[in-house]
Amino acid sequence: MDARSLDQLGDKIAELSAHLDAATAHLLDLIREFDVQGGWNTGFRSCAAWLNWRVGLDMGAARERVRVARALGTLPLLAQALARGELSYAKVRALTRVATPETEERLLAIGRAGTADHVERIVRGWRRMDRKAEAAEATRQHMYRALHVYQDEDGMVVLRGRLAPEVGAVLIRALAAARETLYQQARAKPAETGLLVDSAEAPPMEQQQADALALLAETALHHGINPGAPGERYQVVVHVDAAVLADPDQPGQSVLEDGARVSAETSQRLACDASRVLMRHGLDSRVVEVSARTR
Repeated sequence: MDARSLDQLGDKIAELSAHLDAATAHLLDLIREFDVQGGWNTGFRSCAAWLNWRVGLDMGAARERVRVARALGTLPLLAQALARGELSYAKVRALTRVATPETEERLLAIGRAGTADHVERIVRGWRRMDRKAEAAEATRQHMYRALHVYQDEDGMVVLRGRLAPEVGAVLIRALAAARETLYQQARAKPAETGLLVDSAEAPPMEQQQADALALLAETALHHGINPGAPGERYQVVVHVDAAVLADPDQPGQSVLEDGARVSAETSQRLACDASRVLMRHGLDSRVVEVSARTR
């Protein structure tokens, strides 16, 4: 094959890659909408778990797709660059780890100017600088935690609050467990409860959440508020890179199951009480090895 033919072949590869990146941008838009609408909430723990089942993505890759999809919802410049095939998914995935609406334009220029490997190195350095800001943000979140409970004009009790990501994850998991308990009770005693299981007349999600919260409150009052043994209080999964767990100043991810970021210090604190499972990932984010659970 002569040089001209090779150049043409290279052009075709680059063109097709741009089309694939544009298709990926559309896929991420769909994933974000599906996630926001709760389309995965049909017995799955998260949107990533649904993607793992429905699309066949490895859980690591699925979580990353959801994370990037959510991030691009607030980063229109990066989203447009991916949709136009100007930036590869590999570059966008790296940039979304550190990009904010304020820094997006500057990072977009870095993405256009450098290779994917160069962008990864820039992001690693950026994240090291961001660790102090991340710790400050965790402190700010803790300072502004709040729960307001008051009675409305019609006597209904209204709740409004803000929780740290890891605390919110515990509450969400507890509500899910309570909903499942109520569902099983309804199946066992349909006549007594009056609930129609697997029916269009079943309560909407917001009412199920209210019933679940009531069950949590009743359970706490009846059985005492005892969180149980450390690490066994709840099943909330935090994915943290080994380097970050050893040293918060190292680059790497520290995220909850649904993709929400938590500070490296929070991950270290949780790891002191929680069980740990070591997972090794390949370059394509697929899991290649899973170790036994340890404490």
